[in-house]
Amino acid sequence: MRVIVTIQHPGHVHFFKHAIRELESLGHDLYVFARENEVTVELLERAEIDHEVLAGESNSLFSLAAVQATYETRLLRRARRIKPDVITAIGGVAASHVASVVGAKSVVFYDTEHATIIKKLAYPFADIVCTPECYRGDIGSKQVTYPGYHELAYLHPDRFEPDPSVLDDTGLTPSDTIVVMRLSSWDSSHDLGQGGFDDPIDIVDRLEDVGSTVLLTSEVELPSELESYRYNLAPDRIHDLLAYADCFVGEGATMAAEAAVLGTPAVYVNSLALGYVTELDQTYGLVFSYNGADRHVKSIERAISIIEENDQSKWQRRRDRLLEDQIDVTDVIVQQVETATAEADPDHSALAPNLG
Repeated sequence: MRVIVTIQHPGHVHFFKHAIRELESLGHDLYVFARENEVTVELLERAEIDHEVLAGESNSLFSLAAVQATYETRLLRRARRIKPDVITAIGGVAASHVASVVGAKSVVFYDTEHATIIKKLAYPFADIVCTPECYRGDIGSKQVTYPGYHELAYLHPDRFEPDPSVLDDTGLTPSDTIVVMRLSSWDSSHDLGQGGFDDPIDIVDRLEDVGSTVLLTSEVELPSELESYRYNLAPDRIHDLLAYADCFVGEGATMAAEAAVLGTPAVYVNSLALGYVTELDQTYGLVFSYNGADRHVKSIERAISIIEENDQSKWQRRRDRLLEDQIDVTDVIVQQVETATAEADPDHSALAPNLG
């Protein structure tokens, strides 16, 4: 088959990278198209994935619409030349639109229930929409559900083993108490009007008061007081650091889930709740989610209690339970792409048991 993969966010690189290699090893022709967004292109280059950049970055919701239109127009031109059998993406606005024009099947993966604009633009045109079982919402007969999270496409133990050299490279030792902290930009269409920490400087100060070493990743410019805390190794090594951290505290759901599936307790601070974050919280106890007006204070209290308790065996047991229930999501990607051109099953959900 000829398969187009569209990449519009750094997380999409992680999600698809193993599936791209597996599909190529099975003899399929893969074409990867991307737009510049944070470290997306750098991650593609470091993963040695051949790709073409179709559009630049955006710095506002208005410019995002213009960039998206440029990306979709250029993707359509390439697809008409390639004549793909399948186009796949996370979110899938451009993928589903272009596939419907060129006669390809579109396979869309998504896990963000509150992304209303993306869902309205993508789902009606998509042939298959794959979501975790914990996704809150019925998409109809085109929905395929599976027991897993996007993060298990690249952080499942069959796909990832942390590199301990990350500690030396960040000037840390195994005896240090390490907290990874994430600040979000809040400029995505589904983040407008939302928020997280009241004051990130206060968070860092309080964590240091209990003996933690804090490393910051941020989508926004940091206050001068926090610049020295910035994580500045290669972007794909953040997962090594998360695996050896004692706690994650942040506004980003993806990184909270990444920490959780690695067995690092995560404190998620965001006015929005998500199905997969809620499951990681309520079912597995690996995420502590704070969404209300008191989220800043409550999150600090929780992070400090995790650090002071210092019970690594508890988090490992919880991770082991999670891995017993959930699957390697790269297998889902490969299976769905390979079967997308088969005659449509009237009840796609019947495929779900095979994904376990």
